Amino acid sequence: MVLWLLMDLREYFPPLRVFRYASFRIIAAMLTALLISFVLHPWFIRRLQSRQIGQVVRKDGPESHFSKAGTPTMGGSLVLFALVIPTVLWTQLNNPYVWAALAVTVAFGAVGFIDDYLKLRYRNSKGLPGRFKLLFQFVISAGVLLAMIRELDGFDLNLYVPFFKPETFSVELPLWAFIPFAMIVVTGTSNAVNLTDGLDGLAIGPVMVSAGTYMILAYATGTVLFLPLAGGGLFEFNIAEYLNLPHVPGVSELAVFAAAIIGAGVGFLWFNTYPAMVFMGDVGSLALGGALGMLAVLTKNELLSVIIGLLFVIEALSVITQTTSFKLTGKRVFRMAPIHHHFEKLGWPEPRIVVRAWIFCIITALVGLASVKLR
Repeated sequence: MVLWLLMDLREYFPPLRVFRYASFRIIAAMLTALLISFVLHPWFIRRLQSRQIGQVVRKDGPESHFSKAGTPTMGGSLVLFALVIPTVLWTQLNNPYVWAALAVTVAFGAVGFIDDYLKLRYRNSKGLPGRFKLLFQFVISAGVLLAMIRELDGFDLNLYVPFFKPETFSVELPLWAFIPFAMIVVTGTSNAVNLTDGLDGLAIGPVMVSAGTYMILAYATGTVLFLPLAGGGLFEFNIAEYLNLPHVPGVSELAVFAAAIIGAGVGFLWFNTYPAMVFMGDVGSLALGGALGMLAVLTKNELLSVIIGLLFVIEALSVITQTTSFKLTGKRVFRMAPIHHHFEKLGWPEPRIVVRAWIFCIITALVGLASVKLR
């Protein structure tokens, strides 16, 4: 929106042309989201407290969590607001990738809001039944992806294998196979982030690291630079071609979206760091997980997302392993699932678990970025 307004004025004030560059708008979106978060969070937390919108703690959870009961929750609502507004302000609004990512993010946030509301309304930690949650997520992701593919009429349906050049090793899927696969990526990432959100600052840190990784990949995948030559004229430099990445025209606008996630995340972390003044709630974790899933699909990094978000994968697998083992053998593999609770049961302090998780996520993100140069 701001981009369109400023572009109309660039004939009268040439320096405004800087706003057409995604690199500049990435910084603008990040700072805008950060400013919104810092300004509104104190007021928002007070509103949550006045309305007694407090966390409902699992009765079978770690004893250290009992003191967290009543801490304001649903802080993800403001994270979502701080993410959407800068995206609308600083991206090209005719870009279908941006609208697809925003649609899934907001819709998944709505599902999370219903889940949080039911938990608060009935004062238990169950919320929306899992089968309905998954159904809504699958329907939303399928609908958005189908609409976007039909709008683009030429979306790349290939799966690219990390550490291999696109022309060396890729798998082309028919539409009927790609859509279910993409649905699993988006919905799986959303729920994996939701499962990770169990300690102060545990989820939002890795979300920002992953968003930063996708920001770099989105910019590289969709950007073509026109560099001046010494003798005059311009040289067309395709970053994706140079890095052996699949080139997706227009997807660089998602780098602005990813930057807004980072800005909103930093603002939220200021108040969510141990001991937390506010919790994200499912409205935030499902939305941010859906956003990361869409970034993976739209930038053609569906398989690489397993490496980038390996922490989320491990958290989800720990729950699946625990549930399957208990049903089949009556025995538990971990003292408690998700796995961050297992470490709590082992006596690890909460800040130690959180910081080590961040470190692990930074390492896997670097491995994901390194795979680009190792192709």
